[in-house]
Amino acid sequence: MTDVEAPVRSKTITWQDPLETARLGAAMSGLEYMRAIAEGRLPGAPIAAHFGMRWESVEPGEVVAVIEPDESLYNPIGMVHGGVAATMLDSVVGCAVHTTLPAGVGYASVELKVSYLRAIHAGRGEIRATGRVVKEGSRIAFAEGEVRDAEGKLLATASGTCVITR
Repeated sequence: MTDVEAPVRSKTITWQDPLETARLGAAMSGLEYMRAIAEGRLPGAPIAAHFGMRWESVEPGEVVAVIEPDESLYNPIGMVHGGVAATMLDSVVGCAVHTTLPAGVGYASVELKVSYLRAIHAGRGEIRATGRVVKEGSRIAFAEGEVRDAEGKLLATASGTCVITR
């Protein structure tokens, strides 16, 4: 029992087996795999379902993901939790790197530095995260990302490093 009487809200999240999707994706280049997800030919990652994230653009070395934040993503002080921006940035940084990889080659984030510039609130439209590869390498790749609101205001930035796995 709480001291606050507030309406209860709920959100239903559904997803498909991510291991089966990953198995199918292992036979595709990273660009083909990411485009298949963006186009709905393969299901997206379960974490994307939690945030309602969709892929707006997938090009070699650059991707764009979009969500429309709702209050289910709020922290205790009434704004979207910083982990949402961090998750979006980790996703676009990693997936931008993924678009440059051949079939059977993967990646993992080894470092992500996020800078938060403005608070994110629900009800103000979509936010867009863009990830771009800065430097490709045979063992390590570097990428950067940014999150912008519907008006184009910069909300957060990131730089990340991914290890390439063969």
